[in-house]
Amino acid sequence: MALRNAVMAALLEGEASGYDLAKAFDATVANFWMSTPQQLYRELERMEAEGLVTARVVEQERRPNKRLFSLTRAGREAVRAYTAEPPGKPEVIRDELMVKVQCVDVGDSEAVRAAITQRMEWATTKLAHYERLRQRLLDGRSEEAYFTEAERVGPYLTLLRGMSLERENLQWGDMALRRLDQRAAAARPRV
Repeated sequence: MALRNAVMAALLEGEASGYDLAKAFDATVANFWMSTPQQLYRELERMEAEGLVTARVVEQERRPNKRLFSLTRAGREAVRAYTAEPPGKPEVIRDELMVKVQCVDVGDSEAVRAAITQRMEWATTKLAHYERLRQRLLDGRSEEAYFTEAERVGPYLTLLRGMSLERENLQWGDMALRRLDQRAAAARPRV
């Protein structure tokens, strides 16, 4: 998947500055697509040159002017074309923690345990953040009402996927720490 597709997905929420998009990426699509602000700005420039987005300048007092981007008709057509394409193979996971876990038997098991614990703390923090976003999207409605009444359900569905991934990270971390404890206990000499 190209960054432009994630940018177009974020712009479906409406007009946004590059700064707003960077924040939105953290709050919405970060559970499935990561990007630096510099990458976003470069992609917005390319997309503007290709006619997929348009930008308007908003003059501000005491602050630099900002550019607000929105999808053009061609951008919306590109979204339609992109969603009609079959998805590629699932992305390869590159997770340094998994490499460290793979080496735990001959490596520093305490450092690996600490890394697993840190991953669980990150997952807990992300899950809390995602839950706040979920409550904001629901805005007091039940999920059933949301799916019936909301203009767009894609952001909610991707948020639920992110929440599911973080819950799985917590479950896996808990299991891994228990198994490492079990193995360490079995390896201790009996008195």
